[in-house]
Order: sequence, then structure tokens, then C-alpha cells
Amino acid sequence: MTVRIGIVGGGQLARMMIGPAVEIGIEPRVLAEEPAMSAALAAVAVGDYRDLDTVLAFTRDVDVLTFDHEHVPQAVLRALVEAGVAVHPGPDALQYAQDKLVMRAGLDELGLPQPDWAAVTDAAGLQAFLDDHGGRAVVKTPRGGYDGKGVRVVSAGTEAADWFAALAEDANGGSLLVEELVDFTRELAQQVARRPSGQIAVYPVVETVQRGGVCAEVIAPAPRSAGRVADEAERIGVTVAEGLGVTGMLAVELFETADERVLVNELAMRPHNSGHWTQDGAVTSQFEQHLRAVADLPLGSTEPTAAWSAMINVLGGPAGAAMTDRLAQAMAEHPRAKIHTYGKAPRPGRKVGHVNVAGADLDDVVYEARAAAAAFD
Repeated sequence: MTVRIGIVGGGQLARMMIGPAVEIGIEPRVLAEEPAMSAALAAVAVGDYRDLDTVLAFTRDVDVLTFDHEHVPQAVLRALVEAGVAVHPGPDALQYAQDKLVMRAGLDELGLPQPDWAAVTDAAGLQAFLDDHGGRAVVKTPRGGYDGKGVRVVSAGTEAADWFAALAEDANGGSLLVEELVDFTRELAQQVARRPSGQIAVYPVVETVQRGGVCAEVIAPAPRSAGRVADEAERIGVTVAEGLGVTGMLAVELFETADERVLVNELAMRPHNSGHWTQDGAVTSQFEQHLRAVADLPLGSTEPTAAWSAMINVLGGPAGAAMTDRLAQAMAEHPRAKIHTYGKAPRPGRKVGHVNVAGADLDDVVYEARAAAAAFD
């Protein structure tokens, strides 16, 4: 019997699940926010993921429900579970990816290393934290931020006045998250997959490079990580997956410090940009692995297929131009590169695709991937 997996959200992550689903005999069905989104190929419904009736109607023809993003409200998620829908990851796990304050508290309960943090409700509270942490800190909106949005580095309590004002106008109130400004040497990411029945698969830790708050490059495995750093990243990833009850793919974004401490920065409970290299550099891609995990099927090997892999995001491009206009040229000039397009209209800073290259020499792999991605600038 074919397993039907419903995916809420029509973005590029859902799009990249379609091919692997077909290959392993899973029928992907997508609830898209609007027509002609990235995953339109498998969209069987268009509607508001915040509306319970819309999502319930969508689930009538699926066996398992999963997600392209983490924005489905908790009330909707819990109503789906009460209605008997198999939801993976479930609401108890997703709350830690949806609210950064909940995440920080949960990580503290697990005893995992992370930056000093606090919940603050006004400028005075923020200033007090700044005074205790060297005069600079990172302020984040607990919900809805991504790719650098909802994040500020501040040196005075008044520099988040507009966010505090918005909280005051919100009937539910709330707090901002403030974190110490970590003096990190690089950013890492650890991908882990977990089935509902408990099996776990761990990918090599990777190094990520951010530009303007957006992931620009990923190197797998992270150079100079063998040994203690890789072991600590794996320990953290497995502890999060088991401790928070995550099902499906989990990405743990990490800071590495000069003294080789590894601290948790963010969590994502879905396929993640830092795992795109697995499409062409690992035995099992993160997209196939996510489908296997949420369907409670045996997990695939996470073994790399080459010594090194590089993933370079294609960000933006000329407004009004199609990425496909330059695709043939990039293919001709860089036949080793695997080019993935998202079916999105380019605009500055928008993720419209990525390039993967795998091989034996790190410098060669990175150069080739960067050059292929540059063809779309």
C-alpha cells in the first residue's frame, strides 16, 4: 500500500521532497499557501495553514502529516492530533522550534550548552542584561524570525523600543529574547533524523557561512572538526532529538568558540538549508530521510559519497529574470555541478536555488561550486 504523506507548505523544501518520495514509493501531497508555489507539482490543495478546517480537510486523504515550515499554530496542531491525524514532528516537539524562549528553556532543562539568555519585557530589563554582558547583546523576536529577520545586535536598551511597543499593543503581551553576543570562530550545523519508533541517524557536522543573516555556503564535513568537535555536535543533536521528542529531520545550528566550546544557536525541525549538500554528497538525502522518518520507515545511510561537499546558495539575481535563463550556460561551463532550482522569481537576497559539488579535494570542490553559482549573479 502506498503511503500518502501530506506536506503543509508549498515552498522549496516541499518541492525537494517530491522526487525522493516518488523514488521510494511514497505519494506526496502538498497544501500550498497559494497557486504556482515551488511545490506546485504536488499541490493538491491551496489554502490557509492557520485554518483548522482547511488543514483537516487536507488530511482526510493522507496517512501522515509533515511540514515545509514550522508556522502552523499550536492550536491547529493539537486539534489535528486530537482528531487522530499522525503529525510528525508533533506539537510537543514543534513548540521548541516555534518559540525561541520555549527553546532556550527546553535546552536548559536538557543541560545543553548555549549562550546566556533572558526574557525581557522592557528597555530597563534589556539594559540590565547589557550591563551584565559587556554592553552588547543579541535581541530576537521569539516567534516568526528567519534568515536574519527578527534579530538585532544592540548596545542600549532603547534600541528595541519599537519591538517593545509592539508587545505592549499585543493583547497577549509577551517578551523578547536577549542573548549574550557570542564571540564565535565559526558556525556549524548538525543534522539528525529520528523515527517515531526511536531509530536515529546522524549526518556529519557541517560548517555554515552566513551573509546578511542568510546561509550562503555549507562545507561538509566541517573542516577541522574530527574528534571532540564532531563528537560534541553529535551528542547535542541526539540529545535534542531524543529529549524533545523530534520526529523527522532536525537541524541544530551551533556556534564554535575559540576555546572549542560548541553552543546551540537555533533549532529547525524539518529539512534545512545546511543539509542541502546531502542531495548529491550523501547516500541518503535529508529529503528522503525526512520522508522515511515521518513514515516510520527504516532510515537510510548518512555516509558521505565523497570526501568533501560544498553547497552554495543562489541568492536573488536580476528582478524579472528567470533562473532558467542562465541554466544552460551554467550547466555547460560546470558539468560537475549539480544545480537545483526552486521555481521562484528572482529578487535581491531571495533564495532561488543552490549548487552542490562533491569531490576529493576541498579547494577544488568549493571553487567549482562558487563558480557555478556565480553564473546566476
